[in-house]
Amino acid sequence: MQQLTIVTTGGTIDKVYFDDKSDYQIGSPQIGDILQQLGVAFHFDVIPILRKDSLHVTDEDRALIRSTIEAQPHRHVLVTHGTDTMVETARVLAGIPGKVIVLTGALNPARFQGSDAVFNIGCAVGAVQTLDDGVYIAMNGRVWDPATVRKNRDANRFEAI
Repeated sequence: MQQLTIVTTGGTIDKVYFDDKSDYQIGSPQIGDILQQLGVAFHFDVIPILRKDSLHVTDEDRALIRSTIEAQPHRHVLVTHGTDTMVETARVLAGIPGKVIVLTGALNPARFQGSDAVFNIGCAVGAVQTLDDGVYIAMNGRVWDPATVRKNRDANRFEAI
């Protein structure tokens, strides 16, 4: 892989805590900074299209995500997305020809110490380089088929259906 296209949609991975408001808001995409700090040996473009909690992602947003990916010239695509509706978005992306698409996110904001963001991004980058064309989810150290996975909100992890 020489070039990775990254589409960002918001979610916990990009959340910022505002102490004076006692509130979280979606900040700027963190993945570009993370990959630069890690010194990755490939080129990447970050395309920020949404800054939403995934619970607020609409069908129109999913259509925008799909059309954005379809318009990209490169085969390898990583999507950062909130975990609550990541599976639904992944299912909408199914069938895009000539692309390996991996969705990932975080259960804790990337800016927080001990966040799973860097680990999940690393897993997703490895997956997008080695998988066949299709759509996948990389979370919790595993790569999942969106048709056979769900988020277990009580356990705060992804698991097989």
